[in-house]
Amino acid sequence: MSAVAGADGRVPTPLGRRALTLAARREHGPYVVICAPDPEGAIPQPGQFYMLAAVDRWGGGEDERPFLPRAFSVARIGEQGLEFMLEDVGPGTARLCELQVGDGLWVLGPLGHGFAAPEDGRRALLCGGGVGTAPLAILQDGLRAIGAQAPALLGFRDRARAAGAELLHEPQVATDDGSVGDAGPVTELLRAELESDAHAVVYACGPPAMLEAVRALCEERGVPAQLAMESGMACGYGACYGCVVPVRGGGYVRLCVDGPVLDAGRLDTCLVAGAGH
Repeated sequence: MSAVAGADGRVPTPLGRRALTLAARREHGPYVVICAPDPEGAIPQPGQFYMLAAVDRWGGGEDERPFLPRAFSVARIGEQGLEFMLEDVGPGTARLCELQVGDGLWVLGPLGHGFAAPEDGRRALLCGGGVGTAPLAILQDGLRAIGAQAPALLGFRDRARAAGAELLHEPQVATDDGSVGDAGPVTELLRAELESDAHAVVYACGPPAMLEAVRALCEERGVPAQLAMESGMACGYGACYGCVVPVRGGGYVRLCVDGPVLDAGRLDTCLVAGAGH
C-alpha cells in the first residue's frame, strides 16, 4: 500500500492528533510491537514517522505532569493497522510499552520525508540496528511488492534483541556478542555486500554511531545512501527546532520536516543526532 505524495514528496497528513485503539500487541524479545487501525489517516511512506502518546496516564511523578509525545517510525501497515516497534528506554517509552489491546493511542502523522526509490538500476540494500529495524520493514514490504529484491542486514546487541529481526524477510544478522549470526558490527556485513556488488543504494536506520559508519563506508565507495536519522523531537512539525542537524556547506536542517530521511551526501557526520525514534 502507498499513498499519493504531493509535489514536495509528502503524503497529506490530517490536521491534529487523533485517538486510535490498539488492536494487537506482540513482543519480539525486549521489543514491543503495537498495532492500531487508522482509518482517517493517510497511508504513510516508508521512513515517515508519527508522534505517539498514550491516551491515559501520559505523565509521571506525583502530579502526573504530561510527557512529551515520542517520535516513532512506522514499521508496517499490517492487517490490524499501523505497526510501531517500541523499546522501553525511559518513562515515556515504558508507558507506551505497557499499552494493551483496547487501550487508546494518540497519533499525529504521518510526518516528514521518507525513502526514495532506487535509481539507475541500482539494487536496494537495507541496513539497520536495534529499533532502527522499524522503517526498513515497511520499506522491504514495498520493494518486495513490486518484485524488487531488498536484502536486509541487521545488527543487535545480543540474542534477546536479535528477536527484532523477525520483522523482516530473511535478514542477515550480526550481534555484538556473536550470540546470533555474525559477531561484530552490522557494517561488516554491509562491507561484504558492497565488495560483492557496489551498484546499490543503501537504506539505513539505527543509532548515530552505526549511521556514521554506514555514511563513511558508502562515501568511501561512492555508493549513495539514504539515512533515517534519530533525534529527540518535541513537536514533529518544525516549530521547536529541537531536532536540528548541521549539513555540509553550512546551515542546519530540521529532521522532523526536512528528514528524518536524509541523503548521506548532505552530511559531514551522523554523530550529531541524539537518541530516539
